[in-house]
Amino acid sequence: MTGTAVPPPPPSVLTLVRGRADRLRNLIRGLARQTLRPRELVIAWMQLDPAPDLPDPGCPVRHLHVPGEPMPLAAARNRAAAAACGDLLVFLDVDCIPGPTLVAAYANADAAERGLFLGEVLYLPPDAIVGGPAPDPAALDRLGRAHPARPPLPETGLRREPDAGQLWGLSFALPAEAWHAVGGMDERYVGYGGEETDLAARLAGSGLPTFWVAGARAYHQHHPVHVPPLQHFAPILANATRFHARHGRWCMTYWLEQFRAAGLIAWDAEAAAIRVLRQPSAPEIAAALRPQALFS
Repeated sequence: MTGTAVPPPPPSVLTLVRGRADRLRNLIRGLARQTLRPRELVIAWMQLDPAPDLPDPGCPVRHLHVPGEPMPLAAARNRAAAAACGDLLVFLDVDCIPGPTLVAAYANADAAERGLFLGEVLYLPPDAIVGGPAPDPAALDRLGRAHPARPPLPETGLRREPDAGQLWGLSFALPAEAWHAVGGMDERYVGYGGEETDLAARLAGSGLPTFWVAGARAYHQHHPVHVPPLQHFAPILANATRFHARHGRWCMTYWLEQFRAAGLIAWDAEAAAIRVLRQPSAPEIAAALRPQALFS
């Protein structure tokens, strides 16, 4: 007698929001198309009030208010994880529209292995979504572009990734118990940068392996970026220094190299500290804005 395959238990999906209500609505519409309905959507609002007129994601929605300036990214993820009911936590950036198999792919990965799971993110051009809901996934597949720094994903199943530092916060998943075992994100990382790489390093140190997951595709809705991110100059330096003090190596080296090339800092990969030569000027910050760039 042949038994019926039992689907894996659905995970909780978590996202952080300040502004960007239109992006959130497209994320929620993507959840409504999932082949495996999530257990819940947990929204950590880094603003006073939730956005109105949100569509139905096809699952319960839990709303949290997480105050703080600058944006309390680590704290918001911690509050969302503490509130979530699922045994698997799927973190999605508010700019990401989940492909229809994303939730199922992460759930299947968790059923097969215990690990930190990374999904593919395709970056959409500025004109991909012009008012109204996002196009269907087939159109997004045609429009999206893979980040040149990301490796190609397996066609099926999982592929072990030796470098946990490949974690980017746009789309990832892990068991709730693994998150709580390492204490979640370190809230001493203030402002932009470093908290995700620190989490990945601590998860790897706990023995949790990292995997790329086929089918866990998301689409990043375009927004202008600064190259380099001079508007985050001070927090990047502070958070890179905190990371180095804990782990004995530097993170965000790509950005630090760009700051060095601009004559803003004295630093190299063997340095024990970063020496600030000067602050970026307002015209330099403005000139770094790339309205059409897909990647930072």
